[in-house]
Amino acid sequence: MNIGLFGGTFDPIHHGHMALARGAQERFNLGCIHFVPAHIPPHKQRHPITSYFHRYAMVALATANHKAFRPSLLEAPVEPALNEIRHKKVKPGPEAGVNYSIDTVRRLKQTLKKSDRLFFLIGIDAFKEIAGWCEAESLFHECEFIVASRPGYYLADVANALPEKLRPKSEITKPFAKQAAKGDLVLSGATVHLLENVHQNISATAIRDAVVAKRPLTKFVDSAVADYIKKTGLYQNR
Repeated sequence: MNIGLFGGTFDPIHHGHMALARGAQERFNLGCIHFVPAHIPPHKQRHPITSYFHRYAMVALATANHKAFRPSLLEAPVEPALNEIRHKKVKPGPEAGVNYSIDTVRRLKQTLKKSDRLFFLIGIDAFKEIAGWCEAESLFHECEFIVASRPGYYLADVANALPEKLRPKSEITKPFAKQAAKGDLVLSGATVHLLENVHQNISATAIRDAVVAKRPLTKFVDSAVADYIKKTGLYQNR
């Protein structure tokens, strides 16, 4: 079976996330997509994020009517001691509970069959920073990537974002400097699939602004998520 792993802060989960998941499911025949809210994302430690439990609840609501979409507790908060045990394949971060994608992927793969094919779903803005992720090179050996492309990015941008040891030489990528980021990029040690026409210009900032202004949220999020935000009073204070 083809399996998708879609991790993120999901603060909150919105139509852009769902469009990426639906597009990936259709193109790659994904039998299941695990939506994995991060407990403490390494790249957002300096920025306040909503409680994990609220974010998980919103993911559960947004995915409830999609048979193949499953909210995942792979990065749920755990005791510091247990966290070190469960994260034994990578060094603990500077703060207990920090989540690394490489560890999440490895733990998910322990539950899969050898015949399963794992795809990591990600937006292109996040992908361009991937060389700085924990054990980035190993991550490409563990799974294939589905990257949601958008206008303004080129195939060379995708290749140049790879970890240094996997990155093609400049003379190879130069011809692709003006070629739109689409199709597949298959290299030794890395397989990246570019997914077009799924990008939606939605941001957490726009959603929070709408909450403060008391504007309808269904333009951005599922109606059940909009109701949850309203009932819990999330994002009232920016």
